[in-house]
Amino acid sequence: MESIIFSTLASSKGKQIGIATLNAEKSLNALSVTMVDALTKQLTLWQQDPQIAAVLLDAVGDKAFCAGGDVRALYHARQQNPQHFVAQVSDFFEAEYRLDYQLHTFGKPVLVWGDGIVMGGGIGLLMGASHRIVTERSRLAMPEVTIGLYPDVGGTYFLSRMQGKLGLFLGLTAYNLTAADARYVGMANHFLASSEKQRLLHALTAVAWGENHSLNKQKLHDVLDDLEISSTEHVGKSRLKANQGLIDKLMDGRIGEIVSRMQQLASSETWLERAKATMLAGSPQSWLLADAQCQLGREMSLAECFRFELGLSINCCVLGDFCEGVRALLVDKDRQPQWAYGAQTFPPDSQLQALLTSPFSGDHPLADL
Repeated sequence: MESIIFSTLASSKGKQIGIATLNAEKSLNALSVTMVDALTKQLTLWQQDPQIAAVLLDAVGDKAFCAGGDVRALYHARQQNPQHFVAQVSDFFEAEYRLDYQLHTFGKPVLVWGDGIVMGGGIGLLMGASHRIVTERSRLAMPEVTIGLYPDVGGTYFLSRMQGKLGLFLGLTAYNLTAADARYVGMANHFLASSEKQRLLHALTAVAWGENHSLNKQKLHDVLDDLEISSTEHVGKSRLKANQGLIDKLMDGRIGEIVSRMQQLASSETWLERAKATMLAGSPQSWLLADAQCQLGREMSLAECFRFELGLSINCCVLGDFCEGVRALLVDKDRQPQWAYGAQTFPPDSQLQALLTSPFSGDHPLADL
């Protein structure tokens, strides 16, 4: 069975819509290297094909668009072939980040149907799209703190540019965003009810696509705005918007102060207590990295962010808590990770610098971005 199904949808003026459907429902459409390679290859063909006016990414099932990357494969690679582990890690993340960057710079309209769970690597696909649709079933998150990683797939770029301290809050707590939250922070730019998918596909066939990519993007925005009118009653209100001031206060100052403040937090709000518990159970090294990327990312271009993240992700796997986090959460599932450092024995500056130091002595693998 193909892990991605590629098809085209005939449209007006002889144009077509390229459709890539993630087809790994059992794993909640988690991205494997095979899927990343296949998607990259097909996107390149569609990008060069003058008959393809736009691209739609969706997925089978109604539980998830994409729950992340297949990080378990990296853990097993370390167990089975430790001498080639660094190369496999580098290849995996390089391929994923190239795909994400390709989407960001695709030119033609790219639409993601972000229904259900959208996490980790799924966020990378979503954020690369020009048109990012969420539904009443959408739940978005960057849960890397729970596996000793950090919000990658371009998180250095988009989290650092969110309102106030929301980017840091999302990176530290793995908070699950609703559709309204996603709209508020800019991770989505359209909302449709999940029942509207077929109506959307029909509308895409009627767009008067032309040769100008910018005009085509505007035409698609207009179509989605028209469809959205009938869905607005389902969107709800953003909890992040309502609590922006509180979140900014909680996330203010140096990371040690933030951790101490969260440890002392006592709230009657279930969502906030859950965010606190997830953060404090996560890797202290991940706290430092989420904080660092939100500071450093503001001054970086998108390409610089992906280059930065490639080195950082390799270091997390080789020097950091990543493998232990994956073991505890996804392999043995004992949920008892033995982090290298604890909240009381905070990672020293030397550990942070080791993680932030580029592992590449020669040309960077993503130098051509």
